[in-house]
Amino acid sequence: MKNIIGVRFKKLGKIYFFNPKNLKVKKGDKVIVDTAQGEEYGEVIIPNRMVEDDKIIEPLKKVVRIANYKDHKQFETCRKKEKEAFKVCNKKIKEHKLDMNLTDVEFKFDNSKILFFFTADGRVDFRELVKDLAAIYKTRIELRQIGVRDEVKRIGGNGVCGRELCCCSFLSDFEAVSIKMAKEQNLSLNPSKISGNCGRLMCCLKYENEVYEEKLKNLPNIRSNCKNRRWRRRSRQY
Repeated sequence: MKNIIGVRFKKLGKIYFFNPKNLKVKKGDKVIVDTAQGEEYGEVIIPNRMVEDDKIIEPLKKVVRIANYKDHKQFETCRKKEKEAFKVCNKKIKEHKLDMNLTDVEFKFDNSKILFFFTADGRVDFRELVKDLAAIYKTRIELRQIGVRDEVKRIGGNGVCGRELCCCSFLSDFEAVSIKMAKEQNLSLNPSKISGNCGRLMCCLKYENEVYEEKLKNLPNIRSNCKNRRWRRRSRQY
């Protein structure tokens, strides 16, 4: 058994396990942890917990410290820089006439790297763009092409149900969704009715599908004759 904590770096990102050493943390605490890409600022989602060794992927990275005032200010500064870098990168994209859509910018906590996320219909030659950005920010620049589902997750919005999109509220991973799931749930196969804001099949078709499969196993077939004796006895009482 090992003592671990679960840390998340983004609102709906994956939860990663870390070794807290002798630190005692609470859910919601902000911590500085050691990662493969340097130190990162994250939020504790799972406080101190003992977990069996076979459920942990070694080596387990360590928690450096509980975030202090200086760390909080550094994190806020990174968020401000991201907004400025977004405008600068968009301007450079227009100058180079690149067929790409910038969706988000992420500054690493230790300023070792800046990530620019974008969508595009095909491959984009952004080598000159990277050179310009590197000359401006004097640090490592990385451009990552993402899918439309990831784009909508970062932008946010509301679904046809009127609630906040599932990918923006509680889903941390995207799973494969098929048209077969819509058929099993007896939904209209009209693309406009079963597609989300991203234009792909709605995520709820997947995580609700297990309930439909379970119910269909126990319910009688459509148009079959059945009797509910318990209901008939109750109806006579009225």
